[in-house]
Amino acid sequence: MKSSVGTSLNRRRLLTGVSATVLAFPSIAQTQTPAPAPSLLKPRPSRERLEEALARIADPGGEGARACLTVYREAASVSADAADARFRAGIGLGPLDGAIVSIKDLFDVAGEPTRAGSKILADAPPAPADAPVVRRLRAAGCVIVAKTNMAEFAFTGIGLNPHYGTPGNPADRTRIPGGSSCGAGVAVADRMCEIAIGSDTGGSVRVPAALCGVVGFKPSKRRVATEGAFPLSYTLDSIGPLARSVAECAAADAAMAGDDAAALEPQALEGLRIGIAQGLPLRGLEEAVASRLFEAVNEINRAGAQLSPELFAQFDEMARATARGSIAVAEAYAIHRERLATRGAEFDPFVRERITRGRDISAADYITLMHDRAAMVRTMDARLADLDAIVLPTCAIVAPTIAECRNPEAAVMRNQMALRNAAIVNFFDLCAISLPLPRGDVLPVGLMLAARNGKDRRLLRIAASVEKLFGLVGPKSLTNRSVITAIAGTPCRSAAIESCKLHDEQLPQSPTPVTTASHFGISSMMCASAGAL
Repeated sequence: MKSSVGTSLNRRRLLTGVSATVLAFPSIAQTQTPAPAPSLLKPRPSRERLEEALARIADPGGEGARACLTVYREAASVSADAADARFRAGIGLGPLDGAIVSIKDLFDVAGEPTRAGSKILADAPPAPADAPVVRRLRAAGCVIVAKTNMAEFAFTGIGLNPHYGTPGNPADRTRIPGGSSCGAGVAVADRMCEIAIGSDTGGSVRVPAALCGVVGFKPSKRRVATEGAFPLSYTLDSIGPLARSVAECAAADAAMAGDDAAALEPQALEGLRIGIAQGLPLRGLEEAVASRLFEAVNEINRAGAQLSPELFAQFDEMARATARGSIAVAEAYAIHRERLATRGAEFDPFVRERITRGRDISAADYITLMHDRAAMVRTMDARLADLDAIVLPTCAIVAPTIAECRNPEAAVMRNQMALRNAAIVNFFDLCAISLPLPRGDVLPVGLMLAARNGKDRRLLRIAASVEKLFGLVGPKSLTNRSVITAIAGTPCRSAAIESCKLHDEQLPQSPTPVTTASHFGISSMMCASAGAL
């Protein structure tokens, strides 16, 4: 396991940002609010939790070697001890003080190269300074334990990395973790860290969160600074957290955005106006996704939210605008064209093929696309003005097998279906969060809530209530079969399942369906979507 080069840095800085200032100027300590625990999110000592995380990373039978590319054992130990010392002194830096955090391999850390998941950049000049996001995390008291693996240059949603290996999905090690923040999703789900920081250009936080069964939050583009993060798309890149709870994601988001730390108060669902996105987001859903989405929507409806089917003409406009090429492809080619010319053979072939498509996008087409997108962002914002949020599946599929995705044709199709819904959010400059649906013994599925640009905190409050709903009264242990049985007898079965070209398995008829269209009207909403595909 590669050890951190960051341990040679100034020891005072490793005491995590403002903690060094507190120790140097005791008068500041008098103004600090005493913390009830080393971390307001995790009550046990930071060093104890760090040692458990390091043990999981080092476990030869686990995924640590593939999930974590750099491990900051010594530096993290210093930071954890400092957090515990602050707690004993009655000093708290906020809700993340002592939290065990990993960062994606594309963030600058002073003194080491920023690889972005590529062997090509392994010998790049060392970063002169930490990325702003990393500095803010340190200042919040975070214990940075590792840099996590990623798809090369962040340009796949399936998360394969032929250079450093692909970590297996925690739910089934033969399956992909999702990408591009593949190591982040695995590290959180396998408890190698408590919070992982990733980047999201078209779903790279939310897709691995959905496929690995954790929470992933993509903030509004302008909310968190992207300087010091190796770019994929200057226009679309966002930085967001993955964690096991909405509260942890909210705390990390606030720290990275420079907001004051504050407890996240769940927003009551009763009376909220939530739209069920129709058309494109429901097209071709795999059976497991469709059935569990149906159950989740019914739970939200039972909690008193005002649900409505919503067709968005903007989705079709987006498809037409990007027919000649996407923003991410055009900008990725601009970033990598010289590297492709000199070291193209060293790229992951799948990534190289995607990036080189940008060579065929003319300057005129790119300018037109950017102009049209700006107008569509404005119309979508106006379209969402009367809704508190929209709901849709994060991914149209569950995690496919790693072996399947090594086939180039299958990889292209699975990549598209993994990213399709999440990428809508980036194109329209929205904020969104993926929540894990109750699993039982089936593969993870994510439910995505999205809202207007700038409504991040309110969206997180809504998500906290949905999370609580599923945790307390949701279907905690439903198997795929029991959910399908509940849906099979509804009028929606033919339209929402068969017309969406799901698996060909013969579904059993339920003589006493749990939910009917007349009961909640949700089936008719799903059917309306299927008819519009």
